[in-house]
Amino acid sequence: MNRLSLALLVSLALWCPGSGAADPQPREEGVEAPDYIWNEMYAEKLQALRAQGDPLRGEIAFEVCQGCHRARALGRIDGSYPRLAGQHATVLIKQMTDVRAGRRDNPRMYPFADKHVIGPQDIADIATYLERLPVPPNNGKGDGTQLARGQSAYEQDCADCHGARGEGDAARFYPRVSGQHYLYLLRESIDIRDGARRNANPKMRRAIRGYTDEDVRAVSDYMSRFALPPP
Repeated sequence: MNRLSLALLVSLALWCPGSGAADPQPREEGVEAPDYIWNEMYAEKLQALRAQGDPLRGEIAFEVCQGCHRARALGRIDGSYPRLAGQHATVLIKQMTDVRAGRRDNPRMYPFADKHVIGPQDIADIATYLERLPVPPNNGKGDGTQLARGQSAYEQDCADCHGARGEGDAARFYPRVSGQHYLYLLRESIDIRDGARRNANPKMRRAIRGYTDEDVRAVSDYMSRFALPPP
């Protein structure tokens, strides 16, 4: 049995309810700390970023993740799990290593991403595989009633980081939002605004601090409707 297959079996065993084998997710200070540094380049993150990702190994490793993120990493329209297909590898590496370090709270994902299950090379492999997946236009969208309001907010407060068409910026670790599910965008934006997402970018928190729930719904709906680039 190769190391990767063994890792997948171990991750399944760790996750099984009642097994008692999984370590609790650690907790490191995030946006609540006055000296918080967004996207701090700690050792493990640097190792994963510098590794040469292998998409074939990444596809194999991702099999255990499909129960939540679905086949081909298309996520769930109800917003419970994001669409990962087509996301920048740098962004994926940041989020996976933040979960492992306890900077982003996700106790359900943590047993699958625990350092005893996968290492920096595996993280790079998974991220490379996901980045190359196609992004179909069937993502969840809002009701479309406040798109002008959403466009105005996006162009004023969001486009500088996430791009004019939601393409994100891999070099700056800003996620692609085009093709993402509306309800996931809505939930995460509210969590960032309210300080519940502890690995959030303070720049984004400042940008949407004054948004009402209706403002967040409008801009999330607008983002979910960006035209997707050709494969």
